[in-house]
Amino acid sequence: MNIFKFIGMTLVTSTLVIANTNLDKKIKDAGLKAIPANKTELMKLIDPKNTISDEKVALGKQLYFEPRLSKSGIISCNTCHNLGLGGVDGVPAAVGHKWTANPHHLNSPTVYNAVFFAAQFWDGRSPDLEDQAQGPMQASPEMAAPQSLVVERVNSIPAYIESFKKAYGKDVKVDFKTITATIGIFERTLVTPSRYDAFLNGDKKALTDAEKEGLNLFIDKGCTACHTGIALGGTMQPFPAVGKYKYANIGDFKGDKNGMVKTPTLRNITETAPYFHNGAIWSLKEAVQEMGRTQLGADISDADAAKIVTFFGALKGKKPEITYPQFPASTEKTPKPDFK
Repeated sequence: MNIFKFIGMTLVTSTLVIANTNLDKKIKDAGLKAIPANKTELMKLIDPKNTISDEKVALGKQLYFEPRLSKSGIISCNTCHNLGLGGVDGVPAAVGHKWTANPHHLNSPTVYNAVFFAAQFWDGRSPDLEDQAQGPMQASPEMAAPQSLVVERVNSIPAYIESFKKAYGKDVKVDFKTITATIGIFERTLVTPSRYDAFLNGDKKALTDAEKEGLNLFIDKGCTACHTGIALGGTMQPFPAVGKYKYANIGDFKGDKNGMVKTPTLRNITETAPYFHNGAIWSLKEAVQEMGRTQLGADISDADAAKIVTFFGALKGKKPEITYPQFPASTEKTPKPDFK
């Protein structure tokens, strides 16, 4: 081999090694973490209380898609958190009972990878998925079903009672908390590992050079101040932080009592438009630039925003294979749909 060609190849290889090493250090310092490739390690994260079983997950999936848990009998959890649409509904404000848009103009956040969030809901009022599942079911502009109606509907269907016994034992009490907790257990399994995770787990060829450049820029711009950890979000942060949000006049949501808002995950972000708590932005590039102005006090150029968006493409994860469930038939005792 020509000695000069050999030296050139060596220099290129050395440069790539140094670049990867520097990026690895930045990733570690920024607190970015991968979804574990090891199933045992993953289960420790998503199931610390050892509540997941095949029977509970199967039943939880059925209930997640079950429209009879709503007052009208036509709305399910999947209506707003559609598992075929990135775990969202694809509209600016969630639409629920009687075709009612969310009164605060709140956008439906994705359910995928929500198990990694430190808090649930935009105002962080629920600590986990099991607790969160209770809210939309009872909320009048969403599923509008009182606890008593949900319990009566489920208990009126013998096949559901048998499924609960298989999942929890023959002495199980099929109450509202157990019903909603079972949905939460299913949601814990909605994890979507991506090429980004493969890269963090050691496969340095998992990302393209352009995606690595975007990741590097994402860290350098300071985006990881909020979008960090396994979820690349999911914690409560001040919003707006340093600049006025351009679309603050859409809806009346101001965050929790301290003005804190749950940071949305960036996982599968290319599938979950529109963006922000009020669904005001449809362009991912514009969303990046608005976040720069609002949260970082920085003007992110079109070119830099495009590079960051290129990195976001690597966050599209592999979804669990989910077949639409068949539901047991209603009985004469099952409360009828109510559209009032």
